[in-house]
Amino acid sequence: MEPERLFSWRWHPATIEPGIDYSAEPTTLVVFQLEDVPDGTRLTVTESGFDDVPVARRAQAYRMNGEGWTWQMKSIESYVTTGAGNVEATPPGQ
Repeated sequence: MEPERLFSWRWHPATIEPGIDYSAEPTTLVVFQLEDVPDGTRLTVTESGFDDVPVARRAQAYRMNGEGWTWQMKSIESYVTTGAGNVEATPPGQ
């Protein structure tokens, strides 16, 4: 973490099946990066490492994360523009 510039973490994407231990699987890397631009601040979010997610789960993990990040970006946009977060109570597919 670099305050006011970079925040990142690793996680196991789409770990939704109860009773399954995902801890031995590789993680993906999520990076939130802030950058000063002429009109304000640019937020760039990237997630990498899907090639290492087991093939049996990769397509679902990629799809679920795509839907989840779309929802999150709308929520962040709503918060930044109006001060109100939570575009909807639950992200799609949850």
